[in-house]
Amino acid sequence: AQENEKCFGVSKAGENDCAAGPGTTCAGTSSVDYQGNAWTLVPAGTCEDTVIEASMTMDDTERKGSLEALERDVPAT
Repeated sequence: AQENEKCFGVSKAGENDCAAGPGTTCAGTSSVDYQGNAWTLVPAGTCEDTVIEASMTMDDTERKGSLEALERDVPAT
């Protein structure tokens, strides 16, 4: 079986894998596209190479995957 790693900040709203930070409980609970504290499993070694094109984001800013939770794009609590 292929190894996977958690990749933060690359999930579309409602498509994260499981519990992240405040505002999420488990799979499918992220409420913001590319929410920084929500993660998705990706093939090992690919997370930090994952780039979300600027044209795909609300503020036209490129996003990259991270192996650690990010403070960007987190819903207001």
